[in-house]
Amino acid sequence: MGLLITGGCGFIGSNFVRYVLDKHPTHTVINLDKLTYAGNTDNLRDVEEHHKPRYEFVKGDICDKRLVRRLMEHSDMVVHFAAETHVDNSIKSADEFMHTNVFGTYNLLNAAREMKIKRFLYVSTDEVYGSIEEGKFSEDSPVAPNNPYSASKAGADLMCRAYFRTFDLPVIITRSANNLGPYQHPEKLIPKFVINAMLDKPLPLYGDGMHSRDWIYVEDNCAAIDFALQNGDAGEVYNIGGDNEHRNIDITKKILKILNKPESLINHVTDRPGHDRRYALSSSKIKGLGWKPRFKFDDALNNTVNWYKENKWWWEKLRKE
Repeated sequence: MGLLITGGCGFIGSNFVRYVLDKHPTHTVINLDKLTYAGNTDNLRDVEEHHKPRYEFVKGDICDKRLVRRLMEHSDMVVHFAAETHVDNSIKSADEFMHTNVFGTYNLLNAAREMKIKRFLYVSTDEVYGSIEEGKFSEDSPVAPNNPYSASKAGADLMCRAYFRTFDLPVIITRSANNLGPYQHPEKLIPKFVINAMLDKPLPLYGDGMHSRDWIYVEDNCAAIDFALQNGDAGEVYNIGGDNEHRNIDITKKILKILNKPESLINHVTDRPGHDRRYALSSSKIKGLGWKPRFKFDDALNNTVNWYKENKWWWEKLRKE
């Protein structure tokens, strides 16, 4: 089985490449990545060494029509991670988010239709639902994004739905909770706070720190995406949550406790515009098919903190002062 994985040098994408090659010894993977600041070939250095010739890396843009069609000639299925993802950057300028997340997805869908791809799985986010005060979002909840990043992802979601309904393209959408784990760029909350704490630098916590998120260990998310690819129904959306809801302030304190650092490092800063207060996902639909998460949050957080402690070589050159 040949997979084209877009954005496979990013955080979740690189973990998924590794997961698939380890889990499915007959699968081959083409990893298409533009290598923006968030794409890093170091994420897959071990894969390059251990999984040739089943693994091929191609540097390129998902907006390149000729390239994606050529790569799909050698692929049975597509798993689409490639995206601009940092909310703060989307608030400063949404141009790249619209170009990559919306037009790039449209370009891939067109190519997949022409090349008769057997399955096209689009990796989306719980942020497309917006914020929820009580209860949990289901797959039937309305899409109501509140920042340019989540709006661009929602636009791609709807384009995937349109290609299934209009052209019968076998599309599956997954919407996952916040991920934590190895190889996440230091701009994101958990790696930034872990690294800052290790360096005795302030931890810039937005607002009152009471924003709440559901969290899932990246390995669990990869297993769920693979499960949906193999067992999900075309045209369906599957939420992927970890049943680990925590407030940002509590996560911050947990990180400091693990590292034996003082809470005086917490620095409350002005909240960002459009900051959703709470995300929470119901994963009953995919659980009903037989998937469930393996990792509890505290175990996942300990694993993550220890990985950053042991891999200074990886993050030191990525960290922004």
